[in-house]
Formats: sequence, C-alpha cells, structure tokens
Amino acid sequence: MNKKDLVELVTKVTCTKKEALDAVTTVIDSIKAGLRREERITLSGLGTFSVKVRMARMGRNPKTGEAVQIPTKKIVKFKPAEEILEK
Repeated sequence: MNKKDLVELVTKVTCTKKEALDAVTTVIDSIKAGLRREERITLSGLGTFSVKVRMARMGRNPKTGEAVQIPTKKIVKFKPAEEILEK
C-alpha cells in the first residue's frame, strides 16, 4: 500500500479525494515533524515510532577490505502493536 492507495481508502469512507489527500498528508507531515523533534509517536492499534541514535563504529569496505569509520546517525525505529503481531 502506498500514499495513493491510502487516500483512496479514506475517500471511500468519508470525503472527497482532495480532502482525503489533505488529511493523509497532514498526518504524515505531523509524524515527520514529531520525529524531527525526536518525540515518541504512538498510534494505538498500529505501533510506536521513535528516534534512536546509532553510535559511530568501525566498518569495512566490502570491495577493498579497508577499515572505514561509520559516523553517528539517527534512525527511526518502529515497534508494531501487539494486535499486528498476533496471528
């Protein structure tokens, strides 16, 4: 499923395509803004998004075998809700 599919589903349930696109875009932009502020975002029934810091470490260039420094960076972590993990 992509953004277009999600907009189509919202359109079927509530409103016009333009309103659905605006609503989906607003939700996605709000999640991105929260993650930029390093906030924890919990969506009941879906899961939790959080920002983690991956510390700098040494790695290897697979082509040459040379050691390279991999810098510290932030990553987004997603932990799915129990409902999703149940079969």
